[in-house]
Amino acid sequence: MHLVLGLAAFAAALVATSAYADEAEIHTFHCIDGCPMGTAGTNDLIVREIYTLSSNDRTRFADWVAYRVTSTTVGQSGSRGWQADPWLADSETLEPDDYNDAPAALGIDRGHQAPLAAFSGTPTASDTNILSNITPQSSDLNQASWQYLEAQERDYVGRPGPNGRARILYVLTGPLYERVMPPLPMPAGRERHRVPSGYWKIIRDENGGLSAFIFDQATTRTADYCDMRVPLE
Repeated sequence: MHLVLGLAAFAAALVATSAYADEAEIHTFHCIDGCPMGTAGTNDLIVREIYTLSSNDRTRFADWVAYRVTSTTVGQSGSRGWQADPWLADSETLEPDDYNDAPAALGIDRGHQAPLAAFSGTPTASDTNILSNITPQSSDLNQASWQYLEAQERDYVGRPGPNGRARILYVLTGPLYERVMPPLPMPAGRERHRVPSGYWKIIRDENGGLSAFIFDQATTRTADYCDMRVPLE
């Protein structure tokens, strides 16, 4: 799979306008050409060492997550110690037990947006297990084509570039809500949480090459992630 599919005006394609959004520009090294704009003004912008995300107060999931992968950030996946986001109010973040019944009831995993293995070479890899970076993702998607694409990201940065230069990938990803999905199962009297219908991902290399993908939650375990490529527009 070639990560370089063509050149485009990356920032211009991502920036959206909204009457509800804070239109101030966001600068973080995770977003090489600028982070997405147009999210709700109530969103919380969280900048950590290994990712930047915009957490939605209503869904309690990130509307987008940006991260930067290099050969020095990659490592073997470590343990998954889930935790609520300590930087968010209790009303703005899920708790670990919110997912307890989801695997059996819905075939759902705790799906990383910024992946653990991409940052297991860093001292802050456990930050990928904070629940603002997690969404309910179907097991067939999370354990197959989504995971295989993440492996390609790591493989890409692990190979020397032209003239031996280090390779870098900048990734933006987030959920889609294009149809109603069964919510996370919750005990009686507790709030139910919406499940995304799919995910988008945009990958940019250090030379400006781009690949864009859309994955539906119903993606089968045998699906090829290359079939999920879409035009950036």
